[in-house]
Order: sequence, then C-alpha cells, then structure tokens
Amino acid sequence: MRRFLTPGWLGLHAIAVLLCGAFIGFGWWQYDRAQAGNDRSWAYTFEWPIFAIFVIVMWVKMIRDEKAGVSPAPKVIEEPAEAAVKRAIIRQQEEEDPALAAYNRYLARLNSQTDRRG
Repeated sequence: MRRFLTPGWLGLHAIAVLLCGAFIGFGWWQYDRAQAGNDRSWAYTFEWPIFAIFVIVMWVKMIRDEKAGVSPAPKVIEEPAEAAVKRAIIRQQEEEDPALAAYNRYLARLNSQTDRRG
C-alpha cells in the first residue's frame, strides 16, 4: 500500500477526486437547469455522473493493475523483420506476374523522384 502514496500516485488520487467532484457538481447543475425547464439538461443530468463513474472505474483498474504488476505498455517493443518479409513478397510477386512487378518498379521510381523534389 505504500507504493500508492508516492507523489505520482497522490497526484492521480487528487485528480480522480477532483474530477469526480466536478462531474457530480456539473450533474447537479444540469439537474437544476432541467428543473427550470431546459429539457436538454435532462440528458446531461445523467451523463455527468456516468463520467464520474468512469473515472472511478479507471482509478480502481489502475490500482488493481499496479497491485498485480501489470505494466501499461511493453518494456521493449520488438520490431518485425519487415525488410526481409517485404523482399520475399516482392520476389514472389515478380515471379507470379512480371507485368505487375514492372509496374511496381515504375511506381517506386516515381516515388523516389518525388522524395528528392520535396
């Protein structure tokens, strides 16, 4: 539980409390406007508390993920072997359809010429 008292987590806790309070306040404000005759405010009366519930759900999810040791993103992003795969696809296409291969080479040449101009 001590890890949830670090400055980063305390900031998240404060933001969650602030957002929930603001969203509930906005919902109450819309309720008052709806009572005064603004029909559109009835939708907002229910929408703002739903936003507050969403903040609570996400806050609980972040705490559970931290307890379980789930990281939000992978530590190392592995790049696929794109160049080798592209070469294999191009080689296969050239074997299957020489006209398509010639057209693709033509487009690649045009693309390289526009890169030099811009």
